[in-house]
Amino acid sequence: MKLYSIAKRFRIDRPNRFRLAEHNPTECCGLTVEKKEAQAMLAAGIARLTELQERLYANDRWSMLIVLQAMDAGGKDGTIRHVMRGVNPQGCSVTSFKAPTAEELAHDFLWRIHRQVPRFGEMVIFNRSHYEDVLIVRVHKWIDMDECKRRYQHIGGFERALAENGMTILKFFLHISKQEQRERLLSRLDQPEKHWKFSLDDVRERQKWGAYMRAYQEMIRHTATDCAPWYVVPADHKWFARMVVSGAIVQALQALKLDYPKVSGKALKELRKAEKTLKAEK
Repeated sequence: MKLYSIAKRFRIDRPNRFRLAEHNPTECCGLTVEKKEAQAMLAAGIARLTELQERLYANDRWSMLIVLQAMDAGGKDGTIRHVMRGVNPQGCSVTSFKAPTAEELAHDFLWRIHRQVPRFGEMVIFNRSHYEDVLIVRVHKWIDMDECKRRYQHIGGFERALAENGMTILKFFLHISKQEQRERLLSRLDQPEKHWKFSLDDVRERQKWGAYMRAYQEMIRHTATDCAPWYVVPADHKWFARMVVSGAIVQALQALKLDYPKVSGKALKELRKAEKTLKAEK
């Protein structure tokens, strides 16, 4: 079983038929964390990702945007730490979007997002994203469905424009069960070193679980496209979620057929001259 084929299973290619209830958050494709095959696949995926990210940075021609969305305790932070641990920090950054500031609210909802997208050669990870503007605001009924649909259209146009300018966009919904979220929230309460991660808001939002699941389903139906696909990642098992995410990223980077830039002409002559000078040193 190949890592990339596993990741592909969770890509939403027929969004009009998408039903979140048909996706099992405990799915592991028959693998277990104890199996050497799973451990080797994850390690190989991370190693390959490290190599390809270096080539992306060296080329300075393409870029990659990775969007992570999840319910509270869904595993976004851990996924970032484990999957991206080997990449060059010069070419990779993480942006977290909190509640918008007064200045951000004075602009359109995508204004603060556009300012944070990657430059050529960069990889940027959004820990939460512009999709909060069609999730929490919809669940709390701060916008109506007509406005939500307009935002879906704006997001689609925005992402299409980015893709047409050389950006690879991958979007991951880390799908956990309500029971698993409960266990993770309780774990935070049991461990003093994790108390800082707990907020009573997490429990309040949990009470709207059904509304959030419906909002995620509609969001994915309206915004999963060929140029900016959604992956619904089973995330009850953290190791498996990390495997799927790393596999999808590697698959997308390999599709760019990245190689290190070739040096020729005057630049190559200068390299040869520098080599000759260094070898002549005593």
